[in-house]
Amino acid sequence: MSKKGQFLPGAARPESLVGEPRPVPRLKRLPRPVFARPESLASGSWSAFHVHPWAQFSYAISGVLEVRTPQGSHIVPPQRAVWAPPNMEHSLGAHGPALMRSLYIDSRAAPWVAGVPWRVLEVTPLARELILAVCALPADYPGDGPQARLVSVLLDQLERLPEARLTLPFPAESRLVRICNEMRAHPDDPRTLNEIASDAGMAGRTLTRLFERETGLTFGQWRLSLRLLLSLTALERGQSVTAVALATGYESPSAFIAAFKRHFGRTPGEFFQETAFGRDAKP
Repeated sequence: MSKKGQFLPGAARPESLVGEPRPVPRLKRLPRPVFARPESLASGSWSAFHVHPWAQFSYAISGVLEVRTPQGSHIVPPQRAVWAPPNMEHSLGAHGPALMRSLYIDSRAAPWVAGVPWRVLEVTPLARELILAVCALPADYPGDGPQARLVSVLLDQLERLPEARLTLPFPAESRLVRICNEMRAHPDDPRTLNEIASDAGMAGRTLTRLFERETGLTFGQWRLSLRLLLSLTALERGQSVTAVALATGYESPSAFIAAFKRHFGRTPGEFFQETAFGRDAKP
């Protein structure tokens, strides 16, 4: 099976999801090298798959965004952002309510954006303030003067943002797709690798080999990443660590917190503590 048309396990194409459709601006060209789009997303809203000739930088003020591509999924928690390269098919949405600030960037004005791959980024306090300031500018801000210089400073900061570990590749092989669907629907599935492989009609070594070939990760690494990424939406909504730990297959909150810290470099509380300073932003 081709990777074309494959998405995060268990995820239908956005057109078939129940929720509010998210419109995509129909722009033939950008009015300025950087065009800002403030947006409030309703729970379950998704755009249709689309392509545009400019790069897109989408910053989550609150809520958890998800960007789907034919190669995988990118999870964007609050105070993080995602790069979408020019001319790459994608869909963006949110499983719960979210506030987002998107920047459409013309690669002719900022050539470096054309070479930036799909990736989720940490957003520094300075970059956050610049994003909000640029999003408050009129769409046809003057091409020179203080406002244009502000945009230039923002682009300089965006180029230097550190990457976050919030991307999950998706296999294309049909048996692996079914396994991933099951893992997405039931992240607390206690079966071992060999049991999962047997239920899929293959040997454990075959599953291991195929998974590494298709995703670059071992099955254990992929399942761990899936569980932790799925936990972000529930944690952001205020569910207890205990409830999230059990729902994602951990026997205790302490085991979940330890795995979360190893993967993300901070505890769940530390991961979300910076979210508070973005709550006062308006749609």
